[in-house]
Amino acid sequence: MSKTWTLKTLAEALNATLQGNEETPVIGLADIEAAEPGDLVFAENEKFLGLALKSQASAILTSSALATTLTEPTEKALLLTENPRATFVEALGIFVPVAMFKPGTVHPSAFVGKNVRLGERVTIYPGVFVGDNCSVGDDTILFANVVLYSEVTVGQRCIFHSGAVIGADGFGFIPVGRGIRKVPHLGTVEIGDDVEIGANSCVDRAKTGVTKIGSGTKMDNLVHIAHNCKIGQMCLMAAQTGIAGSVIAGDGVFFAGQSGVIDHLTIGDGARLAAKTVVIGDVAAGETMIGFPARPHRAKMREYAMVARLPKTLQKITELEKRLKTLEAALEVKNEAKNSEGVSEE
Repeated sequence: MSKTWTLKTLAEALNATLQGNEETPVIGLADIEAAEPGDLVFAENEKFLGLALKSQASAILTSSALATTLTEPTEKALLLTENPRATFVEALGIFVPVAMFKPGTVHPSAFVGKNVRLGERVTIYPGVFVGDNCSVGDDTILFANVVLYSEVTVGQRCIFHSGAVIGADGFGFIPVGRGIRKVPHLGTVEIGDDVEIGANSCVDRAKTGVTKIGSGTKMDNLVHIAHNCKIGQMCLMAAQTGIAGSVIAGDGVFFAGQSGVIDHLTIGDGARLAAKTVVIGDVAAGETMIGFPARPHRAKMREYAMVARLPKTLQKITELEKRLKTLEAALEVKNEAKNSEGVSEE
């Protein structure tokens, strides 16, 4: 918003407790390092609270519990809540710039095919392509250059960022003689409500049947979902996640950056894949996986700990080998001396 808020009106909007001058103007939010007068900053622990108090910010959003740790009065105004992180998200929403287009706008440069159903207040930015027989639910936003191939279904309140491509053919090819034959993809894609898809991410259409993305799932930039995958509700996928064909992921699965899953596997509800993890077998519900190939977190941490001890272990083995050689040499000398005494007695 372009308006200037006072701390009083902002505290009322955020349901926060105010300590300080209620008429202090707030013109925006900022990181602690870049804050200027008029900015509100966020501090969720003692370290950041200390930095915020030294910053140029006019006010600090923090927790009531942290405020009690202050041993000296502060000239900075404080907004106090029980969950400052969640409140800061609300504050970010208040200061989001006004959208370029009003809800329901379809830019003249966009292409909308035949038999397309656009719900109420669907917003379509420049360069968007919506293929024949697509359906787009109410309040969905398609940013510039999004492509929906034909027969794609999109739910309500979705956000597709620039360059996202939904419904392209899956990667299906078979060798025939000396050539490679393309496998036709006759299926489609169904995306639930409240799904956000990042810039330049892709969801491929099914070979037959449907590729599905469950409601509430959020995808970062550069994420790839292959043909016939079934991704559950409320999943999170960080950048460069890659899911091969026919993977089934349950609800609430977290895929960290550059994680990957090979084809035809099942990932249970609530599982977590750490960054750069590559899954080559089914994952149980609630399991945390790490590494390549992926292993349960505790087991992999033990492996890493053992690997970290290898240099010392090798050094100890080398020292033991030297001692063993010394002992063997001494024993050999002793045996030779004993043999010599036996010969002389004869």
